[in-house]
Amino acid sequence: MHSANHTLKGEYFFQNNLQLYVNRATENYDLPLHTHDFMELTFVAEGKGFHYIGQQAQQTGKGQLYYIPVGVSHVFRPSSPGPLREPLVVYNCLFKPELLDSLAALIPDPPIASYLEQIRNHQLPAFSVTDLNGSIESLFLALHREVHLPQTGAGSYLLTLFIQLLISIYRLRHDEVQFPLNKQTQFLQILNYVNQEYAQEITLKRLSRSFDWSERHLQRLFKAHTGQTFHHYLQNVRIQKSCLLLVQQPKAPVQLIAEQVGYHDPKTFNLVFKRIIGTTPGSYRQASGRKHPEGPEPGGTTLTRND
Repeated sequence: MHSANHTLKGEYFFQNNLQLYVNRATENYDLPLHTHDFMELTFVAEGKGFHYIGQQAQQTGKGQLYYIPVGVSHVFRPSSPGPLREPLVVYNCLFKPELLDSLAALIPDPPIASYLEQIRNHQLPAFSVTDLNGSIESLFLALHREVHLPQTGAGSYLLTLFIQLLISIYRLRHDEVQFPLNKQTQFLQILNYVNQEYAQEITLKRLSRSFDWSERHLQRLFKAHTGQTFHHYLQNVRIQKSCLLLVQQPKAPVQLIAEQVGYHDPKTFNLVFKRIIGTTPGSYRQASGRKHPEGPEPGGTTLTRND
């Protein structure tokens, strides 16, 4: 792939002196190979594709996180240019190096402080890690929600989430999140199954039979490696998918969206959606519809922002 001749400017994304922005994007072939004058953490939330960075092309898929420094050329591409059954969906967390200066006083741990200083001083090259226990995905979901559906104290809460994200990445890079490889692979298969078959009638009993683990053991694994019970994990997956469908299908009845993600009782869907997202499905769709594209977004689609 040729060298980038397109640069994304941080002045477009950062507002209210926050120096931090998060968006969700479905990758396509519109955005060219590019650099940016800010730092970027990108998490692959759905699908498979390729990440072109520098002179390399890397296969990528759900659960991969990438750090892209200032001035490094890169772009994500889906597996094929045509309409995809499983699109490549990413979250982008953009931040200015100066943001790390303001966080330094809040980090008492020398290893983490040194790590952030290396990032701040452009001493770390691009890298990637795999989200082994779902902690990275949970943080990106929370960051995205606070940016696009802000509540009182959103700015402060965003910074605390960002600190958690940086520490989680440090731990993953330094092998501080571990469990035996065979168990890890088996449990990742279970998570992938839930993420793909969320609209079906999935129960802990059915998973136990399919993967030959006791229900009690599976429940312990979900709690240990996702921080949630199986029931809550499934709810979060379904509601995350419904958020995407509410935006992609603006005229579809909410009841139809609920059925597409596995809820046959609209009342239950509305209650769970409000508990997780903080607002009703209709209000979420309305808020998303008020955002208008104003320019290119780093994930490959048009970015919206709150003015």
